[in-house]
Amino acid sequence: MKDGELIDLLNRVNTRLKTDKVRVTIKQKGNRLYLRGTFPPRPGSNNTKPHQQEIAIGLYVTVEGLHRAEKEARKVGELLDEQAFDWEPYLRHLTFGQSSPKTTGDWINELERDYFTRRARTPESVTTWKTNYQEVFKSLPSDKPLTVEVLKGAIASTRPDTRMRQKTCLALDKLAQIASIEFDTKRYIGNYSPTKVSPRSLPTDSEIVEWYERLSNPAWQWAFGMLATYGLRPHELFHLDLEAFKTSSGVLTVLAGKTGMRKIWPLHPEWVEQFNLTDIKLPQCTGKTNRDLGHRVTRYFQRQRLPFRPYDLRHCWAIRSIHYGLDIPLAAQQMGHSATIHSQTYHAWLSYQHHQQAFERLLKRADRPLPPRLE
Repeated sequence: MKDGELIDLLNRVNTRLKTDKVRVTIKQKGNRLYLRGTFPPRPGSNNTKPHQQEIAIGLYVTVEGLHRAEKEARKVGELLDEQAFDWEPYLRHLTFGQSSPKTTGDWINELERDYFTRRARTPESVTTWKTNYQEVFKSLPSDKPLTVEVLKGAIASTRPDTRMRQKTCLALDKLAQIASIEFDTKRYIGNYSPTKVSPRSLPTDSEIVEWYERLSNPAWQWAFGMLATYGLRPHELFHLDLEAFKTSSGVLTVLAGKTGMRKIWPLHPEWVEQFNLTDIKLPQCTGKTNRDLGHRVTRYFQRQRLPFRPYDLRHCWAIRSIHYGLDIPLAAQQMGHSATIHSQTYHAWLSYQHHQQAFERLLKRADRPLPPRLE
């Protein structure tokens, strides 16, 4: 049966439940089915009153799964009506036909299946899974049951207000959701923001030229010049239309990467000639994922003891675009992210530049107010 037909069947089942005044409905999350209703607080919960919750019942979104889910919903609805509902059978996280409770490792596997059910398995999505989820889950006891205590312990092992704390909370929130564990990870997430870019950490254009000239390896010198001139993500060096670039008058096409294909214009355009960028000398790097490729670039910067990171050159391009007066939506498109992210990340520079430009326009007005002259 097609997805649309399954959705229609789910809607019809929920309509029957509502008509029969069953206090439980069925909800689809990914490729799994859950019961939803107003249930008493789970054991260990901070809530004291019944509230809307979901129960994992271990059934897939199939015709057979929906029929069995409807029976389970009616059974739970009767228990609620008789005030005889007990969490115990559901806290074991058992699926139908399973003889032992699911472990943390089982739930991680379940989340991974759900993740790739909703996304194509590409190098980019695999990298995202490994970076944002798998790295966090390595610290969990995979052979033990998944509990609130396990989740809290994993969060407590990270430093507050850091990228790792944020990533841990976001990944564990997804894991808790799929296991139907009532636990709010967001209250521990802190105030880390990836959009904070310190101006002191960025090299000046003069320093960029100085370090370009210091590099002795021609391939890495070319890579450095491309990062500086086009604000590329490090791994995007290996996803460029280099043949077209040779005759493109400086316009560069990124073929793939984190955000797909896009075109970028050089800032400064003079660097295309000064850095001899049309004479292609791509470093010989290999990597199974974009993360691997990006790591090779970062490692080169570290070995050369450069006082800044590859991503700092990307930030420099963004700041340069502000000084050039490039509209925010256009700059954001060329960088491969949204205008919102662009504004948040470079807010301090945007604010200053816009105020300065507005001030300069006011000064040029012939009818602007003038102060009284001193006698």
